[in-house]
Amino acid sequence: MRGTVVYDPSGAVTGGLPLDRDPHLALAAAVLAWGPNPAGVRAADRAQIGLQLTGHARCVAADVRQRYEALPADSELRPLTKAVLRESVNRLSTGPATTVARIQNRARLITALYRALDRLDAAQRPTPAT
Repeated sequence: MRGTVVYDPSGAVTGGLPLDRDPHLALAAAVLAWGPNPAGVRAADRAQIGLQLTGHARCVAADVRQRYEALPADSELRPLTKAVLRESVNRLSTGPATTVARIQNRARLITALYRALDRLDAAQRPTPAT
C-alpha cells in the first residue's frame, strides 16, 4: 500500500488521517545525512522534499497537540510536550523549506515530534495488572 503526500498547511484535509510514519522518518534520516550541498539533489527536488516534510510535520504536530490537550493538568509530560509544540510552531513559521538548512530543520522537527508522540502513546497505554 502506498501513502499519499498531502500539502495541507491549514490542516483542513489531513486532520484524522493515519500518519505514514516509516517513509517520512526514512526521508528525514536521508535528509539529515546530506552535506551542506548534497550532490544529485536538484533545487526542484529540495523544494518538493521541503513541502513533503513540512506537510507531514504539520500533521504530526496536530496529532501531538490533540494528545497534549487530553493530558491531565498535572501530567509530567505537559512541559516537554508543550516545548516541542512551541518549537514546531517556530520552525514551521519560517517560510518555505527550500534550503538544505531549512529542510534539515524540518527533518529534525519530524523526529522530535515522533519522539513526543511515542512518549504520549506510552503514557496513555494502560499498565498491565500484576
